[in-house]
Amino acid sequence: MKLVRFGSKGREKPGLIDREGRLRDLSPHCATIGWEELSPAGLKRLSRIDPATLPVVRGKPRLGVPFTGISKIVGVGLNYRDHAKETGAAIPTEPVLFMKATTAINGPFDDIVLPRGSTHTDWEAELGVVVGKTARYVEESQALSHVAGYVTFHDVSERDFQKNRGGSWDKGKGCDSFAPIGPWLVTHDEIPDPQSLRVWCEVNGERRQDGNTADMIFPVAYLVSYISQFMTLNPGDVICTGTPAGVGMGMKPPRFLKAGDVVRICVEGLGEQCQTVVAS
Repeated sequence: MKLVRFGSKGREKPGLIDREGRLRDLSPHCATIGWEELSPAGLKRLSRIDPATLPVVRGKPRLGVPFTGISKIVGVGLNYRDHAKETGAAIPTEPVLFMKATTAINGPFDDIVLPRGSTHTDWEAELGVVVGKTARYVEESQALSHVAGYVTFHDVSERDFQKNRGGSWDKGKGCDSFAPIGPWLVTHDEIPDPQSLRVWCEVNGERRQDGNTADMIFPVAYLVSYISQFMTLNPGDVICTGTPAGVGMGMKPPRFLKAGDVVRICVEGLGEQCQTVVAS
């Protein structure tokens, strides 16, 4: 299934994308796509619904974040060797973790807002993993059974805040609008192997990133298990799994986003985002 939420910000309704690419209204069956719907039982219930019985949504309404109930976003840094090399960082021997503020959550087609004082805002196309049931001290062999599905995720990053303002990376990761999610959540049954997905990013029509999740240092199952040793992952939580080479910080000379730029990112099978960059 491809699950979505559509409508104006704060008033989104639940929906799904049918096999013909049409948006269908799920409101007769649920009030939102949240913890209950993301659970194994909830996904099973939704999968029994015949999309042909759902009303077709006319026009092209705004698509919001495709699910609610995100208590945290856990980022994984330097999880592609080529990206670590382009930034001059050592290849990690354990996953590098950081947190993105939930106030950074943004719709897949909503504007990216440059924070005040920003000079180094950068793009990062990533695979997002959405937790479907509580994960605590999970074995790697069981980790994927805790995943509800996958999303295209844009880990927007202000590099000067991240690297030069002291402390952790979080200052450059959690600015408002820095976590576009969607356009839809694709349930785990449609993505049997999360380690074989193409990931790309374009800025103003120029391809900047073009990688594959096969190149991750730490694969999805390992990440879910590893993170669950340090914190409980709740339904709706998101793991953004790292980005391939091609970020602005790694270019020679470096190139960063400015007002008016248009960013398109996509993960194979998970849909495409597009954001316009605007000044604060």
